[in-house]
Amino acid sequence: MSSTTTNPRSPHRVVIIGSGFGGLFAARALRKARDVKITLVSATTHHLFQPLLYQVATGILSEGLIAPATREVLARQENVEVVFGKVTDIDLARRTVTAKALDETQTYDYDSLIVAAGAGQSYFGNDEFARHAPGMKSIDDALELRGRIFGVFELAELAAAAGRADDVRKLMTFVVVGAGPTGVEMAGQISELSRRTLRRDFRNIDPTSARIILLDAAPAVLSAFGDRLGNKATERLKKMGVEVELGAKVVGVDATGIEVEDAGGAHRRIDAICKVWAAGVSASPLGKQLAEQSGAQLDRAGRIKVEDDLTLPGHPEVFVVGDMISLKDYPGVAQLAIQGGRYAARAIRRRLAGEKPQGPFEYFDKGSMATISRFSAVASIGKLRFSGFVAWVLWLGVHLVYIIGFKSRVTTLLHWAVAFLGRARGERTSTEQQIFARLALERLGDDFTPSVNMGVREDQRDPA
Repeated sequence: MSSTTTNPRSPHRVVIIGSGFGGLFAARALRKARDVKITLVSATTHHLFQPLLYQVATGILSEGLIAPATREVLARQENVEVVFGKVTDIDLARRTVTAKALDETQTYDYDSLIVAAGAGQSYFGNDEFARHAPGMKSIDDALELRGRIFGVFELAELAAAAGRADDVRKLMTFVVVGAGPTGVEMAGQISELSRRTLRRDFRNIDPTSARIILLDAAPAVLSAFGDRLGNKATERLKKMGVEVELGAKVVGVDATGIEVEDAGGAHRRIDAICKVWAAGVSASPLGKQLAEQSGAQLDRAGRIKVEDDLTLPGHPEVFVVGDMISLKDYPGVAQLAIQGGRYAARAIRRRLAGEKPQGPFEYFDKGSMATISRFSAVASIGKLRFSGFVAWVLWLGVHLVYIIGFKSRVTTLLHWAVAFLGRARGERTSTEQQIFARLALERLGDDFTPSVNMGVREDQRDPA
C-alpha cells in the first residue's frame, strides 16, 4: 500500500466529496473563482443522473447516457482536479480528507470542504434483503436489475416448455417495494415492458400475463404529491394491470418470494423471483464521522443536522449538501443537492472576496414529477397539479434539461422516441456478471480488499 499527502499550495484549496448533483454543481459554480484549486474526490468515475436509473434497468437507456464521465464533464474547467477514490476518513482538526482506491491511499488538505456524498438504499435494518431485492441507487443496481428482469422471462420460457406451470407463475410475478416516484416508475415500466415490448417475442409464454405488484406500508401512492395526484397515479397503474397493495409491510425476503404483514397484522407470502426495492434511503456513513467530531446530531436516516448556512456546527469551513443533511424537513431530491452545492460555492467565493456572508440557505421547491407510463405522468409544481400527457411533456423537458451534455440529450431523445413511439428497447443486453456479482462479492467476505498489486514483482505475488 502506498500513502501520500498533498503538499500545501498557495491557492485556496477546496475539496469536494462526491460527483453527484451537489458535488458537480458546486465544482461548476467555482469555475470562475480566482486563486481556488478544487479537488473533487469520488468513489465512482461518473456523474449519475439517478432519476433515470429505472430506464437503464428496463432497457430504455444505456448507462452511459445517464452517467457521463466526471472527467469529461469537467475537462475544460482548469481549476478542478478529479480523483478516483472512496473517502474513508475526514479529519476536521487537521483539515484532511483520506481516500482509498484499491491499494492506493491518498490524503488531501483543504481550506474549505464540501461534503456531497449522497445516500444509499435503506432496508430499515434488514440489509440481508438486498441479496434478493436490489435497490435503485447505482449503475450496478440498475444493471443487475436489468439482468434479473429480462432473465426471468427467459427462465419462464424454459419452464413453460418443460411444463412447469408453478415455476412460470413465480418467474412472471414482479414485486416492487415502495410506492414513491421510483417504485411507481419501475412498476409502470415493467408493465409496459411485458405488455408492449416483449409480447410477441416468446413462443411458450405470454409476457402480457405477467403479474406486477406494487407494495408499500404507507396508505397512499406518491404520498408527497397529495391525494389528487396519488389517486390519479393509482388509477393509471391499475389500468395497466399493476396490483397496488398499500398498508403492506415487507417482513421477509428470500430467493423465491416475499413475506408481507398487512395492516391488521396478518402475514402472507407472495411467490416471486424478481423483486425490486424502491423504499427508503440511508445517508452516507461519512455523516456519522462528521457528527462524532463536530457534535452535530444525526436523524434516524443518518442525515446530519447542519447550520442554516449548510455548515457544520463549529466548522464554518465545512459545508454538507444534498441527501446528507437534515434541515427544515427539506426533501432529499436532486434540486436540493444542486441548490446546496451552488450555495456552498457562493459562500466560498464571498469569503475569499471579503464580502458579507449571504443569508441562510433556503430551498426553492421547483416541483416533483413521476412518470407512470408512456405519455402519462403526474407533476406537482407550486400550487399547480398536472397529470396525464401534459405532465409527461413537462417531465420530458425537465429531464432533458438536466441531463449533462448536448450529445447525451440528443441520444436520449432518440432512445425515448424508439421506446415510446414504437415497441423496441435498444438496451436489453445483460450478462451473468451483472446478475451474480453481488453474490460473488458476498462470498469474498468483508475482509476482501481489491488490489492490483502495483509495485509487486510477478514472482512475489500471492497465488491466492
